[in-house]
Amino acid sequence: MSAQAETPSREGMAVSSHEDTLTVFPDYPVTSLSDDSPPDFTQYATTVSEWMAQIEASRVQITGICLEATATGLQIVLETAAGELPAPVTEIVGNALIAEIPNTVLALPEGDSFEQFEPAEGIALVQVTNEPGDRVRVAITGTDAPPVAEITTSGLMVTVGEAVATTEDDAIQIIVAGEADEGYTPSAATTATRTDTPLRDIPQSIQVIPRQVLEDRNVRTVSEAVETVSGVINASGYFGAPGLRTRIIRGFDQGFSDGAGNLRNGLRDGGFYGLRPIGTVERVEVLKGPPSVLYGALEPGGVVNVITRQPLSDPYYDLTLDIGNNAFYQPEVDLSGPLTADDTLLYRLIAGYQTSDGVQEFVEQDLITVAPSITWNLSDRTRLNVYYEYADFTADASIPSEAPRFSDDDFLPRELYAGYPDFSSLDITTHRLGYTLNHEFSDTWQIRHSFAMSLNDFQDNRAFPLGILDDRVLAGFEAYDLDYTFNNYFAQIDVLGTFETGSISHQLLAGFDFNHYDQDYEGFFNVTDLPPLDIRNPNYDVPEPELLPFLRFDETIQSYGIYLQDQINLSDNLKVLVGGRYDWLSYENEFDDFGALGNTTDEPIQTDGAFSPRIGIVYQPIDAVSLYASYSRSLNQSRGFNTDGDAFDPTRGTQYEVGVRTDFLEGRLSANLALYHLTKTNITTSDSDNPIFTVQTGEARSRGVEFDINGEVLPGWNIIASYAYTNATVTEDNVIPIGNQLVGAPKHQASLWTTYEIQTGALEGLGMGLGLFYVGERQGDRENSFQLDSYLRTDAALYYRSDQFNAAVNIRNLFDIDYAAYSLSRFSVGRGEPFTIVGSIGWEF
Repeated sequence: MSAQAETPSREGMAVSSHEDTLTVFPDYPVTSLSDDSPPDFTQYATTVSEWMAQIEASRVQITGICLEATATGLQIVLETAAGELPAPVTEIVGNALIAEIPNTVLALPEGDSFEQFEPAEGIALVQVTNEPGDRVRVAITGTDAPPVAEITTSGLMVTVGEAVATTEDDAIQIIVAGEADEGYTPSAATTATRTDTPLRDIPQSIQVIPRQVLEDRNVRTVSEAVETVSGVINASGYFGAPGLRTRIIRGFDQGFSDGAGNLRNGLRDGGFYGLRPIGTVERVEVLKGPPSVLYGALEPGGVVNVITRQPLSDPYYDLTLDIGNNAFYQPEVDLSGPLTADDTLLYRLIAGYQTSDGVQEFVEQDLITVAPSITWNLSDRTRLNVYYEYADFTADASIPSEAPRFSDDDFLPRELYAGYPDFSSLDITTHRLGYTLNHEFSDTWQIRHSFAMSLNDFQDNRAFPLGILDDRVLAGFEAYDLDYTFNNYFAQIDVLGTFETGSISHQLLAGFDFNHYDQDYEGFFNVTDLPPLDIRNPNYDVPEPELLPFLRFDETIQSYGIYLQDQINLSDNLKVLVGGRYDWLSYENEFDDFGALGNTTDEPIQTDGAFSPRIGIVYQPIDAVSLYASYSRSLNQSRGFNTDGDAFDPTRGTQYEVGVRTDFLEGRLSANLALYHLTKTNITTSDSDNPIFTVQTGEARSRGVEFDINGEVLPGWNIIASYAYTNATVTEDNVIPIGNQLVGAPKHQASLWTTYEIQTGALEGLGMGLGLFYVGERQGDRENSFQLDSYLRTDAALYYRSDQFNAAVNIRNLFDIDYAAYSLSRFSVGRGEPFTIVGSIGWEF
């Protein structure tokens, strides 16, 4: 129904990803809206008084603003006392479409300004204000992106969306052309609530890395993408293989277990060893703090959710070629558009090939990615998305993730292959397929069903040293051949709806999910037959060792969960989030010690159940500021049995968080400041009465402050920056000293990535970028017996964009610093990647 609202007619109005309508009704027919000439007065002024009176009369007065939701979106009517509205001048500022109407005055009975919040889906705010110089400013702020439209002439109304029938002859029609790029200022995320909620309404720290940042930095893995997020540190993994890394979030390692906090489009993406190509990614969302209310059994630090690129309704073609040092070469294609004339079927196909040599001799890596997807619009209210993703990574003479060191501060020569290449290779294959089915029962209620399957095969052959003698001889070699096969199946169904209880509005989410993860492992080892390797004169020509059977196991993990969440708007500026989830967990493992004793051991099936709550509140004293506080809990299964034969209880995470979000520069710049207290309990530690057993008396705590800022400082100048202070310590343990810092968690971490693109002139489209990434000193082991030094890495970029053509040069580790990225032990330390330069050229049309 109609409600007071504001808005002018103007070119390029953007409202949302669906059609919206803006209509302007003058009181009499317009002779011409395409002519910018002044009104034709019947009598010329002969005195100053007459001249002033004619100027006053020429100003169009807006006397009423009416806003009405329609089937296609939003219609805004500006009522005038007399005369036609002049053609507006428009621009995009952050998520807002701004239209300035010259020679016009706002003369409303209730005052000289108008605003209305959330008048329709996809619109966060509509504002109309008087500006100096007889101008009226209309600002329409989109929830996810600024409105985008084009203007044509043909009637007496201004429409964003479908044309509205009119009996008048000369009108302005604005037709939505699409959704604008969110740039560096995303305004909404789905990870925190499983609904499309504005960031300003979420009572928990969440950071979004949009597509523009991924492209400007030319990141090659998700691990590189999250380097700009406060409180997130990359940990153990395999260089070159995208996705094979764990992360430390707010001091807690996400681990290797079924998923390790990895989500794909909000669904659990189980398996540390699964490939996750960056080319299919639209953006990355990082939710910090206990995630169990929506995602089940996970570590308390948080989750990383990868949002993939979806089929588009307009034709889109993107061809790129990257070439870099170390024989890096990567062609990639991204194609999308409709398959039918009525847009019933949409498609997207992303495919790429990547090859490179390593810094070390003998190393060559290849990655193939093919990812088709289909969107089937079954009706106006029913949509089916189906996808498949294939990725295959191979490495001849694969690089060990961890490098030996002479001492705490001195690595081996970077170009040295510290192993036996003839017995080292890596082959990983990942198949992902699934679908999401959405059906809207009405404008306020819908049901959503998703299924995701990930099938993975991981084959790893290695021959690497376990020690160093006399600072020159690598010794104690271990050779192995490992074969993992692991599969993850995830299904979910939930209902979403909005309703009101009196003056209070609710957005309800209720659902059920099921996850099945199984892993088969078979390992062959040899720790005696390989000779030492002299690093000054390496001899790699040695006989192949005989690998002997060592261990086989079959592991199965299953979970069921039900959850309920209510997002409550008590008023326009006071919001509450309440949610809870109950999980049923089971774990089963069959060991086959087929190498040593030939024994087969079936462990008892371990079952657990636990409830995880979350509550949060958001208060917005003004539109640009959100103050929030929250309490949340998480669980994760602790596998094993105590001295009484009872299964261990799940570990529990408990977090208290307060923070503030604010927007600057008319919404172009956003900042988030968070303070948190996070505790993990029920950690297993040695039983002081019987050291061969363990008890659940361990505890760890993380306290910290995080600051993130992102957006557009000035036209063409973008920034994304962060700082984190993390004090993560052991608070209870029978072996580790109380007060020890958790492994790999720096107390101080900061990042800055900024770009500037010239906006006008002969050099328009030329831009440059600079990145600084600082990680403070970290503890290398639980005993805190050695430390990893702090480091500051510098990245840079130079690019040119013109219409459909793009070219860029990206440099990672500009000054080629040699640094420790993480550690597994004093001898096995992950090494940062060296100087890398990649040139890119592409066409988008």
